[in-house]
Amino acid sequence: MSNDNELMFKVKSGEIDKLGLLYERYKKMLFAYFFRSTNDRYTSEDLVQIVFTKILTYRHNFSGTGKFTTWMYRIAYNVSIDHFRKNQRYQMHGELNEMSAVDEQTPEIATLQNEQIQLLHKALAALSHENRTVLLLSKFQKLKYKEIGHILDCSENTVKVKVFRALSDLKKNYNLLEKS
Repeated sequence: MSNDNELMFKVKSGEIDKLGLLYERYKKMLFAYFFRSTNDRYTSEDLVQIVFTKILTYRHNFSGTGKFTTWMYRIAYNVSIDHFRKNQRYQMHGELNEMSAVDEQTPEIATLQNEQIQLLHKALAALSHENRTVLLLSKFQKLKYKEIGHILDCSENTVKVKVFRALSDLKKNYNLLEKS
């Protein structure tokens, strides 16, 4: 199996069909990234398609000096910025992601967990786009701070500070929502 950079170089050299392999590898990851930000299945699917369209369009810019996924997430980050600029009024749509799955528990515990998850979604939605993105990339997509730095065009230490501040803001938002 070819590695991602090799596949992308093949796409860059004209073997467009190889993009399908990259799409199959990363469509679920990108969908999860967008879904955690938009909480809308259809929008997330559209944004994944836009990312791969841009990968095809800008394939000549791929240098291979870093990981393909870092380059892909940089494109995804820009796509999400464009999306949220077009849709200034960001609203969560009520669908819960896979975090809302509950094990077999008492109805009281399940209800409490669902309420906490909904509060967490609301607290996450109340964050600035940058803070939400930093948390999604670090905590949900499990990217390293160095990779996030490449995506956001900043240093690894700056990413650490951004994650710390975003977590602090998330905690404040959650506590305010919990009290109301």
